[in-house]
Amino acid sequence: MTWDQVPGRRQAEHETVPPRIGGQQQFREELTRLRTGLGVSLAQLEQASQRQGKRLPPATVSNVLSRDRLPEWEFVADFLAACGLDEARRGPWQQAWRELAAVSATQVSVPAPAPAPAPAPVPAPAGAPVGAVGAGAGAGAPGGSEAAAASPPPAGSSPPDPPPVSSPPPTAPPGKQPDKSPDDIPPAGGRRWKAWRARLAGHRAAVAVCAALALAAAAGVYAVDEHHKSERQEQQRRQEQQRQDTYRKEHCGTMNPALVTRAGGECTGVTDGLDRSDVFGSALEPVLTAIGAENHRATRDGHYVTIAFLAPLTSVGSAGKAKDLTLDQFVGEVEGAYTAVERANADDGPLKIRLVLANMGSGELHWKRAVDTLTGLAEADNLVAVTGMGLSQQESVDAARTLGAKDIPMVADLITADGFDTTGIIDSAKNAPRRINGLVRVTLTNAAQLGALGKELDGDTRTAALVRTAKTPNGTDDFYTDSLYEDFRTVDGLKKHLDPAADDFIFDPRGGVASILGAIGQNLCGTGRPVDTVYFAAREKYLPDFLQALSRRSCHRRPITVVSGSDTAALDPKTLAALNQDGEAPIAVLYASLPTAAQLRGPGNSDHNLYEQFLDAFGGDHHGQKFPAAHATRGYWPVLAHDAVLTAVTAIRNATTPTTARPNRYAVLNHLYALTDGAVPAATGRFGIDPTGNRTKVPITIHRLGATV
Repeated sequence: MTWDQVPGRRQAEHETVPPRIGGQQQFREELTRLRTGLGVSLAQLEQASQRQGKRLPPATVSNVLSRDRLPEWEFVADFLAACGLDEARRGPWQQAWRELAAVSATQVSVPAPAPAPAPAPVPAPAGAPVGAVGAGAGAGAPGGSEAAAASPPPAGSSPPDPPPVSSPPPTAPPGKQPDKSPDDIPPAGGRRWKAWRARLAGHRAAVAVCAALALAAAAGVYAVDEHHKSERQEQQRRQEQQRQDTYRKEHCGTMNPALVTRAGGECTGVTDGLDRSDVFGSALEPVLTAIGAENHRATRDGHYVTIAFLAPLTSVGSAGKAKDLTLDQFVGEVEGAYTAVERANADDGPLKIRLVLANMGSGELHWKRAVDTLTGLAEADNLVAVTGMGLSQQESVDAARTLGAKDIPMVADLITADGFDTTGIIDSAKNAPRRINGLVRVTLTNAAQLGALGKELDGDTRTAALVRTAKTPNGTDDFYTDSLYEDFRTVDGLKKHLDPAADDFIFDPRGGVASILGAIGQNLCGTGRPVDTVYFAAREKYLPDFLQALSRRSCHRRPITVVSGSDTAALDPKTLAALNQDGEAPIAVLYASLPTAAQLRGPGNSDHNLYEQFLDAFGGDHHGQKFPAAHATRGYWPVLAHDAVLTAVTAIRNATTPTTARPNRYAVLNHLYALTDGAVPAATGRFGIDPTGNRTKVPITIHRLGATV
């Protein structure tokens, strides 16, 4: 958090200009007074310094400012920058520091020569006036000076009168001569006077030589000390730079401890966009840049709440090296979520939304670190909702249960597996059903999808085979495919087409995909009854390979239809067109999902204006960044991510009152379940949230790809 983001603060010039500083202690005190006056805590100071690639832990700040010495300028500059002072406002502080540093350099402790003893006063000669005594007064005597005492009178002139004294000089006791001193002043005039003056000059010259030698020796010692000090400082600087370099390497090239570099260079964790914009790959750079700029603006006056978008945002290639996230639907998902935040912050409401992006990593393997960071934000930075939530797999279930245990509201965008909602039925096969408090979703369920497909195919005469995956690539349960499998076998209009005597075809992606799908495709030609329909209970990412395998089977001229879930919306239509271009392999794909972009924009959709507003906002300027328009309409991930964030924002707005200007997560949770039918003006159509955590109204369309079904 920068100084501009400190709650309730506005930059004022008089708050950042140092007063007249008279010493090192006051300089240190004024630094502390500046920080506290601006309302910057030590924790906020550390966070702000990390944003700037520096490290100012509270212990370091306290230690430096408690030392009885002038802090190094590098520390002062980092401290002032973390407090929000730009280079111009740091100028007066640097000038004050330079003046103190110059004074400090001249106050080096060196042995000073002892001052010459003051000459003892002598009694005045007989007949001499009282004013003639005391000519030996030193520099400390009133009116006296060492230069005047050491200089002989000009040739041909009489010695000047000595300055008057305030009291008569002491005299020796009766009968005793006064003690003599080498510097006793003889009567003025004559040879004795001149000899005395010459002897005094030689004495003082010797003292000056000794003093000069002592100063030269001290200066040499000082120069050696300064050289050693400079070497130590340079060594410390190098060591600190090495520590920072190591730290950045471990944290995705940033000073953000919530980001972690994994094997192969994959970056996981949580960012608010104010770190490097390329931490999750170059494809997400534009939207992360926009997120950082929007967050900076939204949090400027401190009146904001935080929401998170949780998803697996990076992938790891077969060689174990992280690669850029290049699939448009994943990038579009984050862009859609951001668009909802930007729209919410553009209204006239005083409460703004801060968005943080939480990456669970490839396959959601690192969900726990990301979720632990988010639960910390719920306490430290008023995190009031988590959106996205990843895919319908075990890691997402574990993440949801962890967040639910902290009463953090969750709005899922893509999760379709049956029972993956507030009821917690999703993993009831392993445990008794346990409610996932606060988990709602904005998409259609697998049961709703396959129910629509069952009605579509109920009157047909078909022979269907069932192909399914057993696990995720991580070896954990994939509830999306499990749910599809159960629905294919239980929905009336679908189960009737399955041959009860036929076995299901099961494959495990951990054993490779292309070869086993080729074998399955060929096996479909050897079944007892000719198969013309395949229920594909697997992820869309395996579908292109499966379609390719179908086109190469020995019975490829036999028409065949593949029926699958809404994940199929991510399939590139060109894939199927290329297989059907010569008519030799008539393959069709059938799935149920939301209406197409054209249907959502068309007059048949009573809420088409809401979708139009989403498209306009998506294609606008985002702090100098532009999102490709095709991202918004390719698949449903962008619009569903937008609607998930919009649902959370609607609950936040409803929970905001004059007495609760910044609602907490408990208030948002209450209002999430109070969203009645039509309460959310979503781009996919108005809806509410029912007690099970599902949307109340979902438009469903049957989609057909290919020449025949």
